[in-house]
Amino acid sequence: MFSARKWSGVFRAVRLHHFRSRSISRASPNLTFVPACLPPDPAEVEELQHFVSNSKRLFVMTGAGISTESGIPDYRSEGVGLYARTDRRPVQHAEFIRSASARQRYWARNFVGWPQFSSHQPNKAHLVLRDWEKLGKLHWLVTQNVDALHTKAGSQRMTELHGCIHRVFCLACGDRILRSELQEHFEALNPTWKAEAFGVAPDGDVFLTDEQVRNFQVPACRKCGGILKPDVTFFGDTVSQEKVRFVHQRLAESDSMLVAGSSMQVYSGYRFALAAREKKLPIAVLNIGPTRLDHFASLKLNSRCGELLPLIVCT
Repeated sequence: MFSARKWSGVFRAVRLHHFRSRSISRASPNLTFVPACLPPDPAEVEELQHFVSNSKRLFVMTGAGISTESGIPDYRSEGVGLYARTDRRPVQHAEFIRSASARQRYWARNFVGWPQFSSHQPNKAHLVLRDWEKLGKLHWLVTQNVDALHTKAGSQRMTELHGCIHRVFCLACGDRILRSELQEHFEALNPTWKAEAFGVAPDGDVFLTDEQVRNFQVPACRKCGGILKPDVTFFGDTVSQEKVRFVHQRLAESDSMLVAGSSMQVYSGYRFALAAREKKLPIAVLNIGPTRLDHFASLKLNSRCGELLPLIVCT
């Protein structure tokens, strides 16, 4: 099962670092990477309230837009996403597997970005979804994000569709460790190596030059000497069929679907919206900007997740 029960030890370690919910809810949202949008219209709030009230077993899919208010940039947001700010692109799966220099570049950038990325905390939207789960409204949560913010918020009925960057595994023997533990190995191997980032990217990445990463040392697997990879689905890779089947089963048990913070441009997530449409489930979309679902969604709202979701009363 691809829920929070799997990797329970890892999840417990991640949760040790999250703030108490009361502290998070009082914190002001970080809007650096959030596209401009108007405040929620009262009529839109009422429409989403009606949608949620009528849902008994809600299937929720979240994307990068739910985490931008926690200070994590996304790829596609107009004006503030990675693709709008730079011509840089994320590492491809095939490149990471075949190229030692690509792995060195990835891990050096990730090493520099990790302290900040791992410190990000859930925002109000994450906490609302956690509370809906506790109240029995949310049947299952599927996140396309790899930032562990839903886990930090306390969600349990959840699948991390693309994995979680807080975990690392060996491609040869399958040994798994926490990303925080790997950071210690990096520090031991590179005691004098330093680099100042000149830009922040999604998924724990920063911008470094080739010259900066040239002397960075990457540790091998502690058990077999194999290649270490973050437990995430890189671009160009595919989600396992076992996980896809599991998510389809949870969708089949649901009576409605809410998409929050995603344009659904990536097929790995979009396929579940297509399945929901085929089952004639009502679909609500909460996202700043257009999505692939706009032409068949029952409801489309152009607001910040952390601003609109807390206004909904769960009954």
